[in-house]
Amino acid sequence: MTEFINESANEFVDISTEQFRTYAFPNGDEVTITNPLRLAVSASGHRLFDAQGVSHYVPKGWFHLMWKSRDGKAHFVK
Repeated sequence: MTEFINESANEFVDISTEQFRTYAFPNGDEVTITNPLRLAVSASGHRLFDAQGVSHYVPKGWFHLMWKSRDGKAHFVK
């Protein structure tokens, strides 16, 4: 797995209990992040880092956010 290195001012939290998370936008577009590991929330959107070492930015404006936790893991985390 790729090492997570954060040199930004954003504070990332561990969301590795999620199998995926999907952002749905008002125009019908969806963005799904598989195996998300880290999440930073800001006024402009969400920044995510996944298990493949890919960084994602999802701008605010979605109307629905869903995810599935791994078996036996918390459905909501701090």
